[in-house]
Order: sequence, then structure tokens, then C-alpha cells
Amino acid sequence: MDTYYRNNPNLQRQEHNDAHVCPFCNNIITELDDDYNDKQWYKVIVHQGPQDINRIMALINEQFRSYYTELQGYRIQRPIARNIFRSIVRYVLNEEGNYTGGIEQKTNRLFNTFSRDNLIFIATLRGYGVPINRITQIIKDIIRFTLQNLEKQPPVEQPTSGWSRWEDLGGVLTSAPAVSSWQSNRLDVFGRGQNNALWHKWWDGSSWSGWEDLGGILTSAPAAVSWGPNRIDVFGRGQNNRLWHKWWDGSKWSGWEDLGGGTIMSGPAAASTGANRLEVFARGANNQLLLRTWNGRRWSGWQTLGGQLTSEPAAVSWGGNRLDVFTKGQNNHLWHIWRP
Repeated sequence: MDTYYRNNPNLQRQEHNDAHVCPFCNNIITELDDDYNDKQWYKVIVHQGPQDINRIMALINEQFRSYYTELQGYRIQRPIARNIFRSIVRYVLNEEGNYTGGIEQKTNRLFNTFSRDNLIFIATLRGYGVPINRITQIIKDIIRFTLQNLEKQPPVEQPTSGWSRWEDLGGVLTSAPAVSSWQSNRLDVFGRGQNNALWHKWWDGSSWSGWEDLGGILTSAPAAVSWGPNRIDVFGRGQNNRLWHKWWDGSKWSGWEDLGGGTIMSGPAAASTGANRLEVFARGANNQLLLRTWNGRRWSGWQTLGGQLTSEPAAVSWGGNRLDVFTKGQNNHLWHIWRP
């Protein structure tokens, strides 16, 4: 930690006196007392967070009273400690979906990445004289407690009528998501992650899983469809601008396959008109709608369906051989084509 201070000469250790430099708002804070809500600086450094952050922070304030008292012994006032704890909780909520394993494995991995990404917090605590072993223990305890209370969180209550509130499902996506369902009360959601791979999260009827990395290198949002129980097919545009395909067969994920067939200029859309039948659409090099099909034995080539698309298409089947496809046209209107 001394190396950190040598490499950051503008960040000085704080002496134990009545004036402290708040690293979160760059202001001098004097004569701190318990009347936190009347302090303008407190309103600056502590921001209202999502509902989950507030819920877990309320539990932390009760569970870790002794930590607040301990840190006050180093002249770290409660609002500063609370802001550090809140930042840890926010970090866990944002990042926990990127890790698999048990609570302890996730705790250790999140501690390592939090310490790397948030040196300012550790430097601040060290500047007040908190020993590094206590800093490690406190941060790990807050991470572990947050993970435990995430897992204990009950499922989002289903409304009796109307729409639910929005809920934050975490992860870091770099594309729009795709979703499919292969049975009642089952959802499988996909998106492109920061590493351009396909990431997957699912609802099993009672709780959401963490995020899992399914690999690949996508240059578009994915498309997903199910043609039967425990079956999912996912498509995306690859680095070579061709259509790539990956599927879940009920027990394992396949590898990625390059379906070839020429260049596509958008992410794909997919629909199914029956068991072991797939219809995939994309915008072609001439901005027309392209279609290719899987008939249960082999893939067709691309078929041109005309139009002038200015977006990726969206596709759905509502029964039999029926297909409906939508896209944005050159006039920015919604355009529609269907097969009866």
C-alpha cells in the first residue's frame, strides 16, 4: 500500500485530526457529528441507489454495527464508512453474475477484482490507519453478506394484474438481448458480453441463475428460439459476417457452427413453425430481407424476400406454417411481411 501512495503523490495519508479530506467529494469536512442528513457533503457523496442496494444496506447497517464503531475508532465517520459499504454492495450487484461457484469462491473472486478496481477505497482506509488485514476482512464480510442476501431474496412477486416494476438482472451487455421459452414458467435470455461472447441467464420457475459465458465472437445481438421442450437454438453474426449457430439439446450446449452462405449485414431473427423446423432472417448486402430454413435434416441457402431494410428484422410464428416478419424501412416506418 505504501507503493500505492508513492505512485500517487496527489493522494496523501490523512492525519488523525479534526479535519478530514473526503476522497469522494474533494471537500474538507470538519466537525463531523451524528446529524448526517443536515450535512450538504453527505447529500453529495451518498446517492440514492436501486431498491436492492437500499434493502441490503438496511441489513448491513443492522448486522455490522460493530464495524461502524470500529472504524469510528480510526476517526472514520459513519457516513464515509457507509458510502464505502454501499460501493461494495453496488459492485457485487453489478458483477456477481459474471462468476460461478459457491459463496466463498465468489467472495474471494469479487474481493480480488474489487480491490483491483477500487484502490481508492483501500487507500482511504489505510490513510486513516486501518490495518490491511482488517480492511480485507471487512470488505470480504460485506461481499459475502451481500451474496448471501441476494440468494435469499424471494422471487419478484407476480402482479395480479398489469405490469410489474422493472427489475435489474445484472450483467454487462453490449447488445440487445434475445429471449426464448421452451416450457411454462421457463425463460432463457441471451446477450453479447463485454468480451463479445454469448452470455446466458435463465429463469427456472423460482429464481434467476447467474450469467454464464457460452463463448463465440459475435458482431451483432443474438437471436434465440425454441422448437420443443428443453431445446434452444441461438444465432448471431460472426466476425466473418456470416450466420453462426449454437444449440442446447436438453443436456449440453453444442459448439458454434458457421452456417456460411454469404454475408449478412445485421443481426439475425429466428422463429419456428414446428418441431425441428427453424426459419432465420437477416438483412442482406443489398438491404433486402434474407431467409434460410432448417427442415429437420439440412439448411437451405439464403432466399431473398425483397424490401429495403434499415434495421435487423424481428420474426414470429403464431401457428402452423404462418410467419410474420417486421423491420424498419427507409422512411423509418414499421414494415411487415408475412407467409400465410
